[in-house]
Amino acid sequence: MDAGGYTDLIIGRGIRCAARANPDKIALADTEGRTLTYRALVARMDGVGRLAARQGLGRGDVAALVAPNCMEYPEIVCGLSERGILVATLNPALSESELAAIFADCRPRLVIAAPNIGLPADGRAVIRLGSEYETATAGDGAAPIADAPRESDSFAIAYTSGTTGRPKGVLLSHRSRCLMFTAMAAEYGCFGREDHFLALAPMCHGAGLAFALAPLYTGGRCTLAYSAGPASILGALDTLRPSGVFVVPTHLHRLFAAEAELLDSYRGRHGLRTMISNAAALAPRLKELAVAYFGPGLLHETYGSTEAGIVSNIRPADLLAKPRSVGGPFHAMEIELRREDASIAPPGEAGELFCRGPYAFNGYLNRPEETAATLVDGWISVGDMAVGDAEGFLTITDRKKDMVVTGGINVYPREVETVIEAMAGIAECAVVGAPDAEWGEALWAFVVAGGAAPPDAEAIAGHCRERLAPYKVPKRIEFLDELPRNTTGKLLKRKLREAASRAGAGREATGL
Repeated sequence: MDAGGYTDLIIGRGIRCAARANPDKIALADTEGRTLTYRALVARMDGVGRLAARQGLGRGDVAALVAPNCMEYPEIVCGLSERGILVATLNPALSESELAAIFADCRPRLVIAAPNIGLPADGRAVIRLGSEYETATAGDGAAPIADAPRESDSFAIAYTSGTTGRPKGVLLSHRSRCLMFTAMAAEYGCFGREDHFLALAPMCHGAGLAFALAPLYTGGRCTLAYSAGPASILGALDTLRPSGVFVVPTHLHRLFAAEAELLDSYRGRHGLRTMISNAAALAPRLKELAVAYFGPGLLHETYGSTEAGIVSNIRPADLLAKPRSVGGPFHAMEIELRREDASIAPPGEAGELFCRGPYAFNGYLNRPEETAATLVDGWISVGDMAVGDAEGFLTITDRKKDMVVTGGINVYPREVETVIEAMAGIAECAVVGAPDAEWGEALWAFVVAGGAAPPDAEAIAGHCRERLAPYKVPKRIEFLDELPRNTTGKLLKRKLREAASRAGAGREATGL
């Protein structure tokens, strides 16, 4: 029997509780000097509620938000979602045709967009950020909520990055993210009431949104950075002195490719207690550089997915001792590594990573078959392969779909990439399979050089021959200025496979 006193876990409710506890504390800021107190943030969430009421939106409706990171982003997401309205957070870099396809999928009744973004002319209600948005949210008091959401309801639709094909809408619940925010505060030590977090990643993606909302939900302070260039990041760390920051590997790669004079001028000028890397594998060399530059005891590498939330984390004490590992299960997460026959893979043997926990998604929007394929007996798999060691530390070996079958033998590209990236003068590497008449698939290595004297293709092939079985040695090695990635730093191997296929058909492996 319910004795009462319990309230559902709603993100907006957490922010309102923080505002009652400390209304005049700065909740949100940006690197251009703008600030919002918790009192002001809640007042602006009320304005979003008025906008929703004027548009006739209610529980179960969808609104789309198409904008880069901005001060309005959290108030829109939280102000709409606390009324049961799902917010589709869409990448502002998408073309009009790509947005049209997503609009057809999620059917938003309202689109809120930045002024300079081209939108499909499909007759949907549109409000542009700026004076139009301010007018639409103007007024006093909060509009009543006729049908409040439950914590199990979805609050946002995060579209997958499309690294392997057409994006899917991932339904995220209030409960999953509220519980994850609380676990993040315990694990990372930078999401308490006295903490200040620097948000660099785009909030249109699941991780970027989570790491920006967490400090607001837990009563801390979040500052939005609109530029992620090396000088901007270092300058923000120096002047703002945040206690925590979330980065993707691309941030660190570009940072340590910057001029030595810039790096030396900011060395030691930060107040960080925690740095969290996520979204893609962090190469051991980048880990070493980050620890040497920012200091020991700071860097965590986290593994997760939009569907499952945070799955594992390796803490600073183990980071360099196990440089390829992503640690053990995150708080309240269960993980199994399964063979093809669904039996459990023992330590040292690769298996498909399945997980379950309180941070799981509510399924894919309008994709019941794909939801069923991702959820197996109540466990989530997004197709990653991993190996565990005797101490329970996980290493992600590859995407299951990235496995290459060459001459009838399975090859996991990550093993080859690890060997190549260990060479002096190599910044990073990606290996894919390309159609081949003789082998079925042939291994291609795409390499980004680093340093003054990078090795040539023959030296790389020789290095591989000394350390790998012959069938694992790439048949072709191509040099690129940088690997293709999306805005969160995820490697787009699909583009590399397409380039290799074009070249295999007699065209150059260019156009990435």
